Amino acid sequence: MANAPVRVRFCPSPTGNPHVGLVRTALFNWAFARHHGGTLVFRIEDTDAARDSEESYNQLLDSMRWLGFDWDEGPEVGGPHAPYRQSQRMDIYKDVAEKLLAGGYAYHCYCTTEELDARRDAARAAGKPSGYDGHCRELTAEQTAAYENEGRTSIVRFRMPDEALTFDDLVRGELTFQPENVPDYGIVRANGAPLYTLVNPVDDALMEITHVLRGEDLLSSTPRQIALYKALIELGIAKDVPAFGHLPYVMGEGNKKLSKRDPQASLNLYRERGFVPEGLLNYLSLLGWSISEDRDIFSVEEMVAAFDIKDVNANPARFDLKKCEHINAEHIRRMDVKAFTEACGPWLKAPYAPWAPEAFDAERFAVIAPHAQTRVTVLSDITANVDFLFLDAPVEDEASWNKAMKEGSDALLVTARAKLIDAEWNADALKNAILAAGEEHGLKLGKAQAPVRVAVTGRTVGLPLFESLEILGREKTIARVDAALAKLAAA
Repeated sequence: MANAPVRVRFCPSPTGNPHVGLVRTALFNWAFARHHGGTLVFRIEDTDAARDSEESYNQLLDSMRWLGFDWDEGPEVGGPHAPYRQSQRMDIYKDVAEKLLAGGYAYHCYCTTEELDARRDAARAAGKPSGYDGHCRELTAEQTAAYENEGRTSIVRFRMPDEALTFDDLVRGELTFQPENVPDYGIVRANGAPLYTLVNPVDDALMEITHVLRGEDLLSSTPRQIALYKALIELGIAKDVPAFGHLPYVMGEGNKKLSKRDPQASLNLYRERGFVPEGLLNYLSLLGWSISEDRDIFSVEEMVAAFDIKDVNANPARFDLKKCEHINAEHIRRMDVKAFTEACGPWLKAPYAPWAPEAFDAERFAVIAPHAQTRVTVLSDITANVDFLFLDAPVEDEASWNKAMKEGSDALLVTARAKLIDAEWNADALKNAILAAGEEHGLKLGKAQAPVRVAVTGRTVGLPLFESLEILGREKTIARVDAALAKLAAA
């Protein structure tokens, strides 16, 4: 298998919104496949009818497209191992389960929940492992018949080997599991529905997956899957056991594993705030991997070229929203101005934009976009940065007003107004006008421009003031200074 073409899979369940830990797993699998010129199989594990939904399925596909992931086999693409939704592969799992039973690799277990709980409690009290104790492992035909005459139903359990199981994890090195810690486990429910413990390795075997890269939370199930693979090989269903690599936990607040319930876990949150895929993927790649010791900012293409699963760190990685935002801002700076202008589109109209649709001026926005691009952290920041251009009056921000409008601000604004009226209407001339107004009142430029900025834009911080005034125009600028003077007079 060492020389076999790389085949990896990304196999999420369509339950709820995609979360960033899931995206990190998809990214590492996708990068690994692309780095090795291999195949990425996108498979949907939708056998849990109570939790899976078509809405979540469509969200998964939409998220993969938004992130820029392409897949070689799977939904909408097809492939030689179709179908790629587990709900459409039930006959396959039933057939494999029957072969496992017939070959002695699995058996029927008639234990009730109450009996299992009682025996587990007794094992714990005796200081022994509390997993399944093999009660039904060697039932005679008479015992089986007696259970069935009682009307008992049975699940199907896989028979684990009575020996230690060792494998070389691509991230963690050699790992050994003792048999007492990996008891026989269920693969088919009493109602005949196959469990994840069966369908996942069966699909990997049939789809000839060579490398399984998945979260650390699934590590405990790996020895069970390896034992099942060996049985499938003996039955002629599988060709080989794939290599496993378990990715580190992503930690949230309080050094707890980031769960779906954590606000910062939802991929939709980042899309709605206006993270760009390149920025988000750059940051997520750093959760367990790095391109070099002294470099945090890089493109997806650079990651693919450098990615090696052996470089993934086994230690948990902490999700740092501030760093994620910083990296996203850097990727926004790197965008082509035209691409940035187009990417801002959703945040320049309802429901984000506070101005009337007819008030938006695309040409005016195109002029100010390069100035905005250097200042926004996420694309949704654009709305508040440019609203002064398209609103009839600047936003009313009492905190900004109180901060900028100190004693003497009215006199400064009167002087600034006179200078602005006489100035040529370009950024350099406007800067000189405000500078001159400040000098007449003993103020440096920073202090002098603050009341003008709030009068015109409504806020104490924003885009470069003089370029903003140039784009807004003389008439609207003077009108807003007059409105601020009137408000100061009334106060």
